[in-house]
Amino acid sequence: MRERYFVKIVPARGDWIRRIEIKRRHIIGGISLLIAVILGALALHAFQLYDAKERLNALQALTAAQSERLQTIDRQTGELRSQLQMVQKQNQQIGQLMGIRAPRADAHRKAHVTKLSRLETHSRFLRDASRIEDRLRDLTAASEATSSQAAFVRRMTMRILNLRHIEALERDRMLAAIPSIDPVAGAPVVGCFCYRTDPSYQFHPGVDLGADYGETVRAAAAGTVASADWDGGFGLKVDIDHENGYHSWYAHLSKALVNPGQHVVKGQPIGLVGSTGFSTGPHLHYQLMLNGSPIDPTAYLSGVPRNVLATLP
Repeated sequence: MRERYFVKIVPARGDWIRRIEIKRRHIIGGISLLIAVILGALALHAFQLYDAKERLNALQALTAAQSERLQTIDRQTGELRSQLQMVQKQNQQIGQLMGIRAPRADAHRKAHVTKLSRLETHSRFLRDASRIEDRLRDLTAASEATSSQAAFVRRMTMRILNLRHIEALERDRMLAAIPSIDPVAGAPVVGCFCYRTDPSYQFHPGVDLGADYGETVRAAAAGTVASADWDGGFGLKVDIDHENGYHSWYAHLSKALVNPGQHVVKGQPIGLVGSTGFSTGPHLHYQLMLNGSPIDPTAYLSGVPRNVLATLP
């Protein structure tokens, strides 16, 4: 350690000489410092490699997570697109069936659909999940706009259906008040709506329906019993006012089953077949009056005549 070394520096002209003394411990110290520097550099490099590897692993994990997230978003985009198209199609079909038009939201809906197309383009070419999420929000807004339109269509549909239901009920009520059934089911017509010579030459303003004594007589339509009493040659007669210009008469009854002022429905029993009044045997005299004048009941025994249906609203 005490050995000494000399280094001489002689310039080219040789007019002076510089001598530098180096001790052995200086050489050892320098070499040690150099080794320490090299080892430190190697350690730093190893740490940098380790840190770079960790960052690479983290980046790969983040990339995988973003890829999975992107796939989820793309799947949600497809589902929302399908739902949006389905709702739009249903809105269009319902609107066509109900004869209604949605409020002026078409431009906004088209704008959202345009954004949707842009979303699909970006989802193919852009891998930035945050930007795709922005487009997904646009798609969600489009879906909400369409859902709002669907709610409007549903409200209008329910209103129209209610109106049509009321109209249908009113039409059913009108039909129910028009004589349209045979008062004695299956009974044959034994006396026509025509002039007869027996027992005398006169016009017969109704039809006679052959039936056995005591058979049930039913109301040909809904209405209010105007009278249920003896009426001369008609014998015991029930008169039903159908409150639409029609009156139906049921004569020669043996018994009345209803009272004046009573409301009856179509097909309800109102009396029993008899032979009261000017009658030669048990039968039902069935007569229809329209606005005070007799009409032929024959066409009304099996339903509402077509010409009458044509006049209904």
